[in-house]
Amino acid sequence: MAMRQIDHWIGGEQRRGSPQSMFEVTDPVTGAVIAEVPMASPGDVDAAIGTARSAWPQWREASLSTRAAVMFAFRELLEQHRLELAETISAEHGKVRADALGELRRGVEVVEFACGVGQLLKGERTDDISSQHDAYTVRQPVGVVAGITPFNFPAMVPMWMFPVAIACGNSFVLKPSEKDPSVSVRIGQLFAEAGLPDGVFNVLHGDADAVNALCEHPGIDAVSFVGSTPIARHVHRTASLAGKRVQALGGAKNHMIVLPDADIGQAADAAVSAGYGSAGERCMAISVVVAVGAIGDELCEAICRRIDALRIGPGLGTEPVDMGPLVTAEHRDRVLSYIDLGESEGAALRRDGRGFTVDAHPGGFWVGPTLLDDVTADMKVYEDEIFGPVLCLVRVDSFDEAMELVENNQFGNGVALFTRDGGAARRFRREAPVGMVGVNVAIPVPMAYHSFGGWKDSLFGDHHMHGPEGVRFCTRLKAVTEHWPDPADRGVDLGFPTAR
Repeated sequence: MAMRQIDHWIGGEQRRGSPQSMFEVTDPVTGAVIAEVPMASPGDVDAAIGTARSAWPQWREASLSTRAAVMFAFRELLEQHRLELAETISAEHGKVRADALGELRRGVEVVEFACGVGQLLKGERTDDISSQHDAYTVRQPVGVVAGITPFNFPAMVPMWMFPVAIACGNSFVLKPSEKDPSVSVRIGQLFAEAGLPDGVFNVLHGDADAVNALCEHPGIDAVSFVGSTPIARHVHRTASLAGKRVQALGGAKNHMIVLPDADIGQAADAAVSAGYGSAGERCMAISVVVAVGAIGDELCEAICRRIDALRIGPGLGTEPVDMGPLVTAEHRDRVLSYIDLGESEGAALRRDGRGFTVDAHPGGFWVGPTLLDDVTADMKVYEDEIFGPVLCLVRVDSFDEAMELVENNQFGNGVALFTRDGGAARRFRREAPVGMVGVNVAIPVPMAYHSFGGWKDSLFGDHHMHGPEGVRFCTRLKAVTEHWPDPADRGVDLGFPTAR
């Protein structure tokens, strides 16, 4: 049987292009190669950007009503095809069906936000700012926006970017992860069915060469990126030097502080849900639980009981499961190496996911849920983003010590506090140097009407994604001053213009 081919989506159609090489897409459950995807050549990059550039002037002039109508139609098609899209995600990523459906739901929220583009692009106006002069501001699209997205949310993260960009009148080139690229092409097809003109949304597959080309290409005006911190820093530096507007979201090491007064059962539920959901392959996953005071043993035991009840298996199987495999063999091996490292550093393995397998699928990329206890801040398993089902438990004596851990960490993506103490919660949300804060909420990802983004080494650039910040990133502000003099008021004045 011929290998399935996944093509670029350029100008409203699938195109093979002239790839430099082909990347093999694997099924994480079985380890089998299920498709090939082309890695874009320089000519393919030029073709995608040139098509987006050519489509932009007409789309920029489309009325806000026209753009909103396309977004409403696109939203309906996403809802109609949500099960199909979720199964496409699961087949290539490995996450369970329910998790994939949740990913789509959060992405659709941004589409719904973008449907209100007529409200979002309203400017400000002041009549008679000086005698017979009126001033107002408008927001206009930046041009062609490139989105570079990771494997862990192949639908949601792109939908953090392109709905707002396109609704604001830009055209878009998406470079998805080569590990799970199919859903991006299917989204392009649905967008075309919704009435989006050809060339406004394009999908370009590729590797690091394609990323660098998008960052440096003169036909790109702005770059959005989500991925690891080293690559985020590189993208921000490279694209900025090329004169582009850039938002680059990097890595995370999200802490969840549990105070002695917290509901331990609620905290354990949250830690397991936020630590092992999507096999820990989330930038907002809780990867460090900080037990304050004498609750460490009780909290550890409660987490272990919940780990033991987790069901692990194929995300698209007939049996209900909570967690699937990791995305690739290479990523599985990286995660396993961190478990080895944690043990060698002196952490106590309360639950060990090494050697876990599913009998029916021994070739899958499995890692069982792992709990490392007695972790300290000088360990690599504490410092590094593992991005897998590995939860670290740190024990401290006081709230101040817990806050120091958050303050001293290089990342500032998300953080959570579990407590019944309103004063502690208020201090926490005011003082935590982190972009997204949860109080009794383990994964504080904001709804689409607010913006997503971290601080410190979790964000490079000035703008967060989607919400009001997304609109600001995708548009340029223009100030207009108009003078319509009374016909009877004429004359030359060589003085410097002032308000009077």
